[in-house]
Amino acid sequence: MDRRSISLVVFAVTLRLFLFTAFPALPDLLTNRVEISTPVTSFKRLQEGLFLYTHGVSPYDGGIFHQAPLLLAFFSNIPKSSLVTNLIYIFADVQSALALIDIAASGVSASTPLHTSSRKGNSLPPWTAGAAFLLNPFTIATCLSRSTLVFTNTAILTSIAKAVRGDSIPAILALAMSSYLSLYPVLILPALVLLSYDMQSTTRKGKLGPLLNYALTQTGLFLGAIAGLLGLSYVITGGSWEFLYSTYGVHLLLPDLTPNVGLWWYFFIEMFDSFREFFLCVFQLHLLIYVGGLCIRIRKQPLFVITTILGISAIFKSYPSIGDTALYLSLLSLYRHLFPLMRYTFFATSTLLYASLLGPAFYYLWIYAGSGNANFFYAITLVWCLAITVIVADALFAVLRDEWETERPEMRGKDIVQI
Repeated sequence: MDRRSISLVVFAVTLRLFLFTAFPALPDLLTNRVEISTPVTSFKRLQEGLFLYTHGVSPYDGGIFHQAPLLLAFFSNIPKSSLVTNLIYIFADVQSALALIDIAASGVSASTPLHTSSRKGNSLPPWTAGAAFLLNPFTIATCLSRSTLVFTNTAILTSIAKAVRGDSIPAILALAMSSYLSLYPVLILPALVLLSYDMQSTTRKGKLGPLLNYALTQTGLFLGAIAGLLGLSYVITGGSWEFLYSTYGVHLLLPDLTPNVGLWWYFFIEMFDSFREFFLCVFQLHLLIYVGGLCIRIRKQPLFVITTILGISAIFKSYPSIGDTALYLSLLSLYRHLFPLMRYTFFATSTLLYASLLGPAFYYLWIYAGSGNANFFYAITLVWCLAITVIVADALFAVLRDEWETERPEMRGKDIVQI
């Protein structure tokens, strides 16, 4: 790391330690915020599960605990100290930032084996990608709330960083860990395989073999890693598979309708039971259908495919939080050279800030003041999702426009008119 990266990490660690110690009530306050903690990432629910686990009671019996068994084993074997727990979350954030710096230093966001942007000279230094993550208020709030989403984001970024280096096996294993923790990262598997294949093909000079064989091998490794993690979880839970429903079934079947910043909870509160299964399938497939099209259309830039899928997941997954948006925005910062091509930056940024400020106010009016109802909070979550949708769509336009202008330099700067 260069001096600026080291200074950034030191400052970020100091800031988090200061907030943890100077405001001891702040972590508990943020843990209870529905915008930050969800039923599948809540530290409070993790503590409840740990209490039951350490007293010989299955935490998956009551329908409250929805997190992976390895988290139980990990936290039950560390010292029962808030300082140690806080340091673990800070270390996870630092590891995420270091992975982002590695990704930015590789230059793969502007130049891949199949595409080199004509604007790659406008890219920012690698340390700015780490700053976009560590200094993002959404990231800081997620860390202070001790949401287990922190570990998922770390595994995702580590996986991408390894794939950028061409280390396919560590990349797949890290992705398997993130998918084991939160299920939805499995959606980036095809794009990650493409990224790893492209980066390895440049070093092995065509000796890598056909893409299909490589993809099958990596998919087999991924499934084997998942099977190993599930087998280890079976042992941890005392020879029971009931954790499968509580950990992964909750993502797919949405039994807990606690409010969050997503689109699902209010929709399924109002849903008639006879239509519930149909719309569950529709909502889950809605996430899945983007993967193939993005991998085909933006085949030359698999890192951007990963970034876009993570952005779509931040909108449409069953239990999203602001931590998912922080991850997407951090990866999007790698594409600074494309920002001039984006058309709605001011509108999207203003809308995101508008929803960030009014979201807690509307939730207070609904839950505490009693002067509003669920429509108040759901309306502002729709605005939040609209802002992310505009950013995702605008970034897609910018990447496609950049590819078009790279292939046809004479068209640079000219307007596109739909006929």
